[in-house]
Amino acid sequence: MDMARARMKTTGIEGIRARVGPARERLLAHPLYRRLGTLEDVVCFMEHHVFAVWDFMSLLKRLQRELTCVGVPWVPTGDPEVRHLVNEIVAGEESDVDGAGRRTSHFEWYVRAMAEAGADPGPVMLAVGTVRGGESVARALGACGAPAAAREFSLGTFRVAEQGGVHEVASAFTYGREDLIPDLFHGLIERLSREHPGRLERFRTYLQRHIDVDGGEHGGLALRMVEALCGEDEVCWDEAGAAAVAAIEARLRLWDGICARLAGGRRGEAGAMAQVRAMG
Repeated sequence: MDMARARMKTTGIEGIRARVGPARERLLAHPLYRRLGTLEDVVCFMEHHVFAVWDFMSLLKRLQRELTCVGVPWVPTGDPEVRHLVNEIVAGEESDVDGAGRRTSHFEWYVRAMAEAGADPGPVMLAVGTVRGGESVARALGACGAPAAAREFSLGTFRVAEQGGVHEVASAFTYGREDLIPDLFHGLIERLSREHPGRLERFRTYLQRHIDVDGGEHGGLALRMVEALCGEDEVCWDEAGAAAVAAIEARLRLWDGICARLAGGRRGEAGAMAQVRAMG
């Protein structure tokens, strides 16, 4: 093996995989999954996680802008396989077919799932409307009433989408957004959907759709996208690795924030019940 190939073993895809391994393991073993036991817990989760569903699209749109041609006149741009990946994911995320056979974006699918479950989509929809009206993302997230952990997570995502190098955006997209919810969570939703008929069906089908599409060719093509963008540039590989770790660490902080909210809610409920018992 020549020196260049040896360096790629430590700075390429295998190098990033090793670099993100510890953070990824912590995420997949996070106590949040064991803390989610009731419909009310899942509602709290959704009210945080919906912001990650929204900001994901800006990572994807940055990649579409950089790796395909979206201008006029059109010219062939970049690697055709990478173009295929980006355009296919955009088509799915913006205009997939939901469990009822309707065309929808995954974000809108999630918002409908929230309404069905009894979660409040008001803050994220206010943020979207504020941005649509021309305000900055920072102002929108600051004024919409988003949970603090969700606000900080999304601010970080938008910062990467707007300011990161395209190889950093691709790495955050590939390593920070794929395959990061373990089977334990899917089993929980299946159980709660049976226990609360009609409350989590849209959320269950949303999760299943992501299992289906992320488990196909997207994962391999996303890795190819990172490889194509970094090439043999060791600096790019190092920055891509750092972006991947940062994306997973940001998700860990979001999960920590949801856990804290669940713990705070339960303590508040316990205190209220204690007051009732004392009065009685």
